[in-house]
Amino acid sequence: MTVNRELFDHVMVPNYAPSSVIPVRGEGSRVWDQQGKEFIDFAGGIAVNCLGHCHPALVGALKEQGEKIWHLSNVMTNEPALRLAKKMVDATFAEKVYFANSGAEANEAALKLARRFALDKFGAEKSQIISFNKGFHGRTFFTVTVGGQAAYSDGFGPKPGDIVHCDYNDLAAFEALISDKTCAVMMEPLQGEGGIISPTDEFAQGVRELCTKHNALLIFDEVQTGVGRTGELYAYQGLNVVPDILTSAKALGGGFPIGAMLTTTEIAQHLKVGTHGSTYGGNPLACAVAEAAFDTVNTPEVLAGVKEKAALFNELLNAVNEKYNVFSEIRGQGLLIGAAVNEQYKGRAKEFLVAATEQGLMSLVAGADVVRFTPSLVITEADIREGMVRFEKAVASVVNA
Repeated sequence: MTVNRELFDHVMVPNYAPSSVIPVRGEGSRVWDQQGKEFIDFAGGIAVNCLGHCHPALVGALKEQGEKIWHLSNVMTNEPALRLAKKMVDATFAEKVYFANSGAEANEAALKLARRFALDKFGAEKSQIISFNKGFHGRTFFTVTVGGQAAYSDGFGPKPGDIVHCDYNDLAAFEALISDKTCAVMMEPLQGEGGIISPTDEFAQGVRELCTKHNALLIFDEVQTGVGRTGELYAYQGLNVVPDILTSAKALGGGFPIGAMLTTTEIAQHLKVGTHGSTYGGNPLACAVAEAAFDTVNTPEVLAGVKEKAALFNELLNAVNEKYNVFSEIRGQGLLIGAAVNEQYKGRAKEFLVAATEQGLMSLVAGADVVRFTPSLVITEADIREGMVRFEKAVASVVNA
């Protein structure tokens, strides 16, 4: 069988439009395609491959668990799930963990829990959910409606109700919206898909205070920011704002599908037996790999290293920009970095991604105006420098086209 990009068009549903590059092997922050061309990976599977490709700790965990037990229904628990949950509880505000397979499922669980908590404690009138324009929380119908991008949620019929949005970092607008009928507020502690937008301290703390005032649960979607991405284990720890519920996925498994919802004992008790579930949630293989990833990332050396690597990234990006003047701003925290194009290149971020691919660099966009980088948290300085050389060539090709 010939396996190439044309086969995708014959056998796959056309909701994706992948490039012609088909990677077949990866090691660290380097990837090779079918023709043997080498790429430096600044994309990390969209903030997933937190330890790069084929990290020995993850490969070892997968092989070891793969010879023990692969799957059990949740009629029984398993050792890797319990070990991972204990480590997550010990390292965060949380007291209880629920495992799923993805960020969308973790967010779905968080939203259902918030609604059930409000119903049990305050009654049916307290059902409003507030989230933020340009937010992104997944692709289930509930989470895509809560996400503040109508382009993703329109066209599928009637949407789940009692969900409203306001602008991120607009505390006055938020204060005008929230009330005692609000059951939950879902926000990213740094907007990813919406353009790598950091919250102001005043906004983050104000949202927390208003949630407390109105007995609304604050849900932090840390699917993209969690597990070391910002230089903290979870981004909330750098904001000095503690949510009531936190969701985690992407980097949690280092490339193996897993998601988690974290919360307190008081809130968790409202998901009684039978109220929610997941066939693969807490899968032993997934949890064993995630435990290895979590152990590797949650060290002072790796977390401090993220901030050091981020400083180098920003220094090199700014140097490229001084030369070509294409970006209005370099945004983000840790190794979640966005380069916002200026007015001259507005709407053309993807051109830089395509040009980078041609130069042997994997990168991302966050909307039409931001080039995004989410590399491995343990990427070497040499790979950062070489990747940025390739990115500069990509920028030059766009500018000189």
